[in-house]
Amino acid sequence: MDRMNFLSFLLLCLTSVANSNKANKHKPWIETEYQGIVMENDNTVLLSPPLFALDKDAPLHYAGEICGFRVHNGPSGSGTAQFEAVVLDRSTGEGLVRSKEPLDCESQREHSFTIQAYDCGEGPDGVNSKKSHKATVHVRVNDVNEFSPVFVERRYEASVPEGRLFDRIVRVEALDADCSPQYSQICFYDIITPNVPFAIDNDGNIKNTEPLDSKRQRVFTFWVTAFDCGKNRAQADAQVVVTVKPSCKPGWNGWTKRVEYTPGSGSVPLFPSLHLETCEETVWNIQATVELQTGHIGKGCDRDSYSDRSVRRLCGAVRGEVDLLPPPSPAANWTSSLPTLPSSDSSLVFSFNGSAHVAAVPDSVAATVSGDHFTLQLWMRRGGANIQPASSSSSSSSSTTGQTRGSHKEEETIVCSTVRNEDSFSHYSLSVHGCRLSLFYWPDVSAARPVKFLWKLEQVCDSEWHHLSLSVQFPSVTLYVDGVTFDPALIHDNGAIPNPAPRQRMVIGACWETEEKPKEISNNTIPEGKDSGRYVGGYRGLLSGVTVRPGSVEPHSVVECLYACREGLDFGDLETLGSGMKVHVNPSQSVLVLEGDDIESFNRAVQQVTYRNSLRFATPGVRPLKLTTSLRCFNEESCLSLKQLDGYLVVLQPDAPQISLSGVGPHLARPAPEFEGPRGVPLFPELRIVCSLSHAVNTAAQVMEGGALMSDAVAHTLDGCEVQPLGEELNPEREELLVDMEVLRERGLEIINTTAYIAITGAESISVYEDVLRSVRYRLAKGSARFERRFRLSCSEMNGRYTSNELTLEVNFLHSLDSLYHPSHLLASQQQFLHPSQHSGELSGHSLPNPHRNSVVPGAATVIIMVCVGFLVVMVILGVFRIRSIHRRGEGARGGAKEGNSQWDDSALTIIVNPMESYESRMGIAADTEGEGEEEEEEEETTDSPDDTTGDDQRIIAKKDGRDANPRHY
Repeated sequence: MDRMNFLSFLLLCLTSVANSNKANKHKPWIETEYQGIVMENDNTVLLSPPLFALDKDAPLHYAGEICGFRVHNGPSGSGTAQFEAVVLDRSTGEGLVRSKEPLDCESQREHSFTIQAYDCGEGPDGVNSKKSHKATVHVRVNDVNEFSPVFVERRYEASVPEGRLFDRIVRVEALDADCSPQYSQICFYDIITPNVPFAIDNDGNIKNTEPLDSKRQRVFTFWVTAFDCGKNRAQADAQVVVTVKPSCKPGWNGWTKRVEYTPGSGSVPLFPSLHLETCEETVWNIQATVELQTGHIGKGCDRDSYSDRSVRRLCGAVRGEVDLLPPPSPAANWTSSLPTLPSSDSSLVFSFNGSAHVAAVPDSVAATVSGDHFTLQLWMRRGGANIQPASSSSSSSSSTTGQTRGSHKEEETIVCSTVRNEDSFSHYSLSVHGCRLSLFYWPDVSAARPVKFLWKLEQVCDSEWHHLSLSVQFPSVTLYVDGVTFDPALIHDNGAIPNPAPRQRMVIGACWETEEKPKEISNNTIPEGKDSGRYVGGYRGLLSGVTVRPGSVEPHSVVECLYACREGLDFGDLETLGSGMKVHVNPSQSVLVLEGDDIESFNRAVQQVTYRNSLRFATPGVRPLKLTTSLRCFNEESCLSLKQLDGYLVVLQPDAPQISLSGVGPHLARPAPEFEGPRGVPLFPELRIVCSLSHAVNTAAQVMEGGALMSDAVAHTLDGCEVQPLGEELNPEREELLVDMEVLRERGLEIINTTAYIAITGAESISVYEDVLRSVRYRLAKGSARFERRFRLSCSEMNGRYTSNELTLEVNFLHSLDSLYHPSHLLASQQQFLHPSQHSGELSGHSLPNPHRNSVVPGAATVIIMVCVGFLVVMVILGVFRIRSIHRRGEGARGGAKEGNSQWDDSALTIIVNPMESYESRMGIAADTEGEGEEEEEEEETTDSPDDTTGDDQRIIAKKDGRDANPRHY
């Protein structure tokens, strides 16, 4: 029985096990991939296919039922955080996926995760539950039209020319923040302002529906809005402003024809408001050329106004130059036959016509510049309208040959020279041919081979003034044209070689060619007899300042200082030059070229073009201006063509400097023995020279008063002073003016000392001229003292362009009473009466030295005797004068004319000085009667020699004319 119970129990257990394994033996099954959609405003995900979990254990209870779904993180890691899955029906396995929180399409539009199904197991506790495989779920968040369009700009502006229809004037743009194309796209725009001649398309392009007229309405303002495809309107409308421009005319705008320049202003912009209008034409290259014409100013431009010699000193040039074309004079007569032309800078300009005009420099002058180290400098202007034609009288064979060889097709010789060295002869010639300059150099005419240096220069053939500086230090040759260096092409001339005569000869304007074959040179000696020949290669043009200096080469800085233009075109600030812009200025700074590809950068660059003039006293006048523009476009057929613009720059008259001479009284009185000393007496010991500028100053406080004059002391350089005796010229046997020659040599000043004047020339500072003029002394020979002598002092600067005031000094000679009655002094007094002064001396104006020196104090008796004797003499002379007057009145017209020419001279009042005040009354009585005695004594002198009366009167008249006219001598 027990065994039976045990077997029954065992069978029951086995049956239970068998039954349990048979109840849940399959796993749930779901699809491998699901696609889901969820709206932004919903949390239920619509899956495709729908979520169903199947189990083959169905319809068993528990084993065939689905108890749940599990969500696992997907690749984005968002599954469990944002989504969950729930079972709707356990028996069918239907499920639902939903989001745990609201989704935002704009932040994340798609989500991915995995899902897995679980059955209920074998019982309510879920024992032995089985799970399915993992299925991928893709969820897309569908957009909701929650945002409205927003314009990128709140205000749109545009400018259009009038009279035309445009496809697009301006484009407006709005954006929508929705994530889907349906709601994020702008479907259309609309102009909400009524009655405007504009339309807008769906892309936001605004165009005009009719031609606009700036005269009717210059500015249009209207509003536009936008709609997305969900028909949401923009949150805020946009404003559009369209400005109608007048008809566009391509070209330069803001051109000012007249530009004024005030000397001393530095650099001034020429075109401050100039800009180029291309009327929307696409331009890829712009080139503008600004040309400043200064050929009529002096020698091509504004240079220093001092003389050439003074400028050389100011620039530190080496001295020792020899002038080959000096002003005609008895000492330099080889230029007397050359015609001259006027020049605005006071220099001497010589004209050459290619045949008859030749200057042969004397051998004595040419010998001073011999050697193979020298510097030749000259001003040259080829051709030109001022060239005088050849003389009709020049019909000789040599002139005819010269005209033929001096034609335009042949070389024109400027300088041709054969110089003697120590034991040989060298030859060189400077010539021009077309636009070429050549230097033919033969270091030894008897042995070495000649060499030709050639330069191709536009300056040679442009008919403008240019300065040439040729420094020869054979075999090295340096050429400066207007201060700019040019390198030569070295050529060994194998062609026809001229045969210079073996003798010293220098010619300006042609070259001498011997007609017969040259004799052989033996032992470097000159053959006897004169060579015969002719002038060939005549030069046609103008020459000035032809100098040659032996020795070393001038430094480049000196040459640039000497001859560089002080005015020209310049560019303001190269750092502000835009990218792609280029600026080029020629060496003389008369032409400036701008090139670029951007309109805006080009306009800014044009406004930086300036004119500068470094001279404080610039030459006033007009400088023509030209602006030439060339454009290159992508469409060459329709490219713009701009005409040349013409204008002019006016350099105003500079403020004239006021050169004031002072510190010297109108009278200088010294005892006569001081003037007779070996050093004489200084005439201007306390001279003071001041240069200042007076110009108008307009301030706010002075506007009502019409402005004021303000004087500024400036640093100046004088270039000449002159001391001139008034009246008769200096008598070299009796008087002279002395100057410290050592000081002059140290300062490099020059002096012209004649009996009519002393002229000190050379550019130097005011202090140097003060020192030199203070050292000017006046000396008399023994016994030659007169009663007075008058001098005039004047100075100038800028080659005599500005002059000082004329300082007049009256020198009085004080005589002692003992010497007063000396016969020589009486004779001097009579001569003084024959040449009366125009101004009477005034005792109060004298600068008296010590009254007790070189004078004698008379006693009371001596004074009484002197007064009595003087009174007696006056009475006798008065009687003679009255008799003479009666005789002269009977002579008719001739006597009347002579009486009209006689002058009353009371200058003798200044010759007797009584230093003792106790005798003033007595000397006053003598002075009252002495005036009558002077005229009586003069008539007595004329009575002694009646035949010379007419000559004396004529001499006095001529002297008066000389005093009124004051010609300058430098």
